[in-house]
Amino acid sequence: MVYINRLDKNFYNRMAKLAIPIALQSLIFSLLNMVDILMIGKLGETNIAAVSVANQISFIFMLIMFGINSGSSIFTAQFWGKRDIINIRKILGISLILGVGVGILFAIGGVFFPKQLLRLFTPDDKIINIGERYLVIVVLSYGVSAVSFAFTSASRSINQTKLPMVTSSISLACNTLLNYVLIFGHLGFDALGVRGAAYATLISRLIEMALIITIIYMNDGVLAAKIKEMFNLSKEFIKTYFKTSGSVILNELFWVLGVSVYTAIYGRMGEQALTAVQISNNVRNIFMVLNTGLSSACAIMIGNKIGEKQYEQANEYANKFTRASLALSVVLGLGIVIIAKPALLLFDISDEVKMLTFRTLIAQAIFLPATLYSALLIVGIFRSGGDTKFSLYLEMLGVWFIGVPLAAIGALVLKLPIYLVVALVKIEEVVKIMVGLVRVKSKKWIKNVVDDVK
Repeated sequence: MVYINRLDKNFYNRMAKLAIPIALQSLIFSLLNMVDILMIGKLGETNIAAVSVANQISFIFMLIMFGINSGSSIFTAQFWGKRDIINIRKILGISLILGVGVGILFAIGGVFFPKQLLRLFTPDDKIINIGERYLVIVVLSYGVSAVSFAFTSASRSINQTKLPMVTSSISLACNTLLNYVLIFGHLGFDALGVRGAAYATLISRLIEMALIITIIYMNDGVLAAKIKEMFNLSKEFIKTYFKTSGSVILNELFWVLGVSVYTAIYGRMGEQALTAVQISNNVRNIFMVLNTGLSSACAIMIGNKIGEKQYEQANEYANKFTRASLALSVVLGLGIVIIAKPALLLFDISDEVKMLTFRTLIAQAIFLPATLYSALLIVGIFRSGGDTKFSLYLEMLGVWFIGVPLAAIGALVLKLPIYLVVALVKIEEVVKIMVGLVRVKSKKWIKNVVDDVK
């Protein structure tokens, strides 16, 4: 019994050591978005809606980045389990090539075709015109963010979680100060409105990238790779990478396209509905950061154990993380209910939009346990176990066969209010966890993807 308790203590200590810094970094990212919305909100509801629509492009880009680096993390975590530094550096190289390449493509689209992209999400010309001013600047940060994302993800996978947290904290402080100066025109600068928010994001991303690269190479650690080490990639190695990670990238692509369809549907429900969803998502995301840390810690710890070929312990970790996620999600859901009304006092919006946002937050809170456990299953358990094709099929089932049809029927056919449409969409999460639990119990998700990689 003492031995079991010691194992449990070691497990939870390591979980906390990994999850807390990642959760804090996610909190910083969510606060950064919240600060943007709060400051832009001083310019009016139309500006919030415009930046919300423009940020859908950023959201799509970031989710593709998450897909690329989540796929890479499967290999990095398992390679770290067998202490294979050479191949860790090759995986970092692939992440950089793919990430920067996608960042450049998005930047080209945002600079040369901003209105066409924004019109995918809203038909409102006023929102599009304001959103264009923001988008053409903020897309220039995408390539920079891709570099930071690659090094941050790799750092987490080798259990180095504090560095990303520190650099994100500095980035948040810079972004907040620059928002204050550039949006409203303080300290002798002109008031740039939404363009000021975009410039603040671009500059803070540059600072974050410079910091994380400088610190990694000054310390000459595992990720301080030479150019030749990162890009010495054989066809066989690349083929092995895409055999597993390709499903993750497709997963995120199909998921983000589905979420973009949700946004397009919300956009056709009117400016107030769009604003309510944007604000409620930002408030909800503050509460989701702990589960983000938990899911990331789950992926790292399970991936490391599979790399060490300790498959039974990997399965036991999955069961422990399941219990932790479900308990945490109930507490966080109650937290949203308690904080919803006080939080909305921070936003300069009409009483009608506050009412819609409050009800949308309650809908989010009711389904939060399903939402968070679904994320843990897909990101923390199945992907880290190398079961990426099942993750892809599960996500497509939820989004495209349940969520999108229900959103379209609720909003465009039944003409339901936004909070009921959001509740309908969340039914997809319930279905995903019902199917996912069966897969967890089968143990078929445990796959060693690095055992034969040279």
